[in-house]
Amino acid sequence: MKIVIAPDSYKESLTALEACEAIERGFREVYPQADIVRVPMADGGEGTVQSLVDATGGRIVTCEVLDPLGKSIEAFYGLLGDGKTAVIEMAAASGLALVPADLRNPLLTSTFGTGQLIRHALQAGVRHIMLGLGGSATNDGGVGMAQALGYRFVDANGHEILAGGGNLGHIERIVTDDVDPRLMETTFIAACDVDNPMIGPKGASAVFGPQKGATPAMVEVLDRHLQHLAACISTDLGMEVSTVQGGGAAGGLGAGVIAFLRAELKRGVDIVIEATNLAHHIQGADLVITGEGRIDGQTIYGKTPIGVAKTAKAQQVKVVAIAGSLGTDYEAVHEHGIDIIFSLVPGVCTLDEALQKAAVNLERTARNVAALMQAGQQLR
Repeated sequence: MKIVIAPDSYKESLTALEACEAIERGFREVYPQADIVRVPMADGGEGTVQSLVDATGGRIVTCEVLDPLGKSIEAFYGLLGDGKTAVIEMAAASGLALVPADLRNPLLTSTFGTGQLIRHALQAGVRHIMLGLGGSATNDGGVGMAQALGYRFVDANGHEILAGGGNLGHIERIVTDDVDPRLMETTFIAACDVDNPMIGPKGASAVFGPQKGATPAMVEVLDRHLQHLAACISTDLGMEVSTVQGGGAAGGLGAGVIAFLRAELKRGVDIVIEATNLAHHIQGADLVITGEGRIDGQTIYGKTPIGVAKTAKAQQVKVVAIAGSLGTDYEAVHEHGIDIIFSLVPGVCTLDEALQKAAVNLERTARNVAALMQAGQQLR
């Protein structure tokens, strides 16, 4: 019997690899001789770097960068097992979690640190970079990132503009004379799981600005400045990014990576499926097991279990999902390739208890899944 184990992380309790290991332990209690293949997964958000490093035998690289407010911090990215591909979560350098709640202000925050991570990867010889765009503290359209890579955004007096979304309106010209030439030799793919455009009522500032500390007045300024940036990109770089689906991701960084890196935007789980070669691992499998911390009606919109299920169903392989908890409308996943769902929580408990015992409960649930399979085979 061949079993492929391909879960996402269980947030705040288990990495995707730790989840794989717990599920494998449970299955081997019943099927000790099974051919078990572990493929740690992610959907492009938090944990994607670790999952892909674990899945490919890569390593974590740390380096010093500037956080969203310009303070020096140690950030990280993943170098995959091929030694030629880097995975960068922009939140590692420019994330909301790096800024105390009382200091959050997207007029001031910058993606400069994300650009520094990219530059460090380029210096390491990387020429294929995957970027995760979630969890940003910024609304600068990727200008900070671009500045770290040699782009210059100058005002009417020829001076470089200051950091932050509040200064984009001062851009008179985008100067590309000093752009890092290695960008032209590098392929960029960005994980983007929102369809919001860069500007407008459904754009980066209006939809995501408030959670980053923007007041209604700030939102108006930020949106106006992103409109100005889009016009400058059109004039100086010859690219129209204001209406691109996903351009509003990470405070307009979705549009920025298209304009400044010539990146392609893709669903995060699709990037991970391709990077881990999941379809190849599933060939000849009898069962695929996936899961994550919570499965509910929103899971069908680009989350890891559904991506895994679609890949398995293309090869007519049954899929079992094990969730930390089951939320409203979780049954919707049955229409998207997941055959059976189990919750790993054995009974009433606090959230802290559930998180602390996640590995034990996941192992126990996996063992029960295997025993149920065995009973079904015997009944046949």
